[in-house]
Amino acid sequence: MRRRPGQVRDAIVKVLEARPRGASVGEITGQVTALIGTVPASSVRSYLQLNTPGLFARMDRAQYALKGFSYEPAKGNRKSEARSFSFGKATLIQDECLAWLEKQPTNSVHAVITDPPYGLVEYSETEQRKLRAGRGGIWRIPPSFDGSKRSPLPRFTVLKQTDLDALEQFFTAWAGRLLPVLVPGANVVVASNPLLSYIVSNALSRSGLERRGEIVRLVMTMRGGDRPKDAHVEFSGVSVMPRSMWEPWLVFRKPLDGRVQDNLRKWGTGGFRRISAERPFGDVVESSPTRPSERALAPHPSLKPQSFLRQVIRGVLPLGKGTVLDPFAGSGSTLAACEAVGYASVGIEKDADYFRVAISAIPKLAKLPVIVD
Repeated sequence: MRRRPGQVRDAIVKVLEARPRGASVGEITGQVTALIGTVPASSVRSYLQLNTPGLFARMDRAQYALKGFSYEPAKGNRKSEARSFSFGKATLIQDECLAWLEKQPTNSVHAVITDPPYGLVEYSETEQRKLRAGRGGIWRIPPSFDGSKRSPLPRFTVLKQTDLDALEQFFTAWAGRLLPVLVPGANVVVASNPLLSYIVSNALSRSGLERRGEIVRLVMTMRGGDRPKDAHVEFSGVSVMPRSMWEPWLVFRKPLDGRVQDNLRKWGTGGFRRISAERPFGDVVESSPTRPSERALAPHPSLKPQSFLRQVIRGVLPLGKGTVLDPFAGSGSTLAACEAVGYASVGIEKDADYFRVAISAIPKLAKLPVIVD
């Protein structure tokens, strides 16, 4: 099979972006093969040797790493991260998602739907302590309105350039680890927001996933629309930024194995499940904010409503078969929606408090009657 110049080298780079601690020639060869087809270990070794030390760094025990790429996942308490919970076809695991992905077999996940930590900072231990204490930090704690206590929202306008750089590195490493685990044609649907979606999208594209557009969740949020702080009277007719009335969910796909029909026959993936024979799955989904009754079952600041999640989840498996992964499971709403639709699912959540919330919430959310907005 003829390849374009540099294709093997570029594939090695993608593999090592996902393995910042390094990998052996055998491990690199296996993942390169999963990306671009069969490549002999001797060819991979030659590319590594020819491009070391310019592009790659040789480590101890015949392992190689990408020179200058330094992202490392936070180390957690491994003993506390070995827990799991199952309900129906759903499995929830307490672990760090990057470390978990490294251990998974190739071609084992058929779709991903996730609402990740957009800015990384907001779900750090420090900011979570502030949120749980009601002190704010990066979290905007809105006042009660008409007797209703509103959910906190992260203020991404306070992120520094170093935070934005870390965000891109994180999603590059995440997508690189994810790619070999996906079957060809697997859909990857990632919740984002208008301020940071370009960073996440660029990282996912660089890692080898194909951009397939966006799903627009039409929902009124509390982001934007405010007058200038400490000058709201002087500039009463000014909004600092537009009031957000939609939420972007990025749509990516692992490259196909042949044509769409070939991929569907072999892997069961490669498109979206139609709503009906006459109506295709669309990229605009109307949605209300998450209802208080759902928040009471699954208290999490980023909880999405079951009515929205079930529509999207039903669509990501074109033949209605396969396993859906949520690597940032939070309080388990994606797994609950998969259970309600009838799909097998796996969720990864590293936060012990949210893991405990999810154990209680998944069965209850899954049993809620669907109210489509």
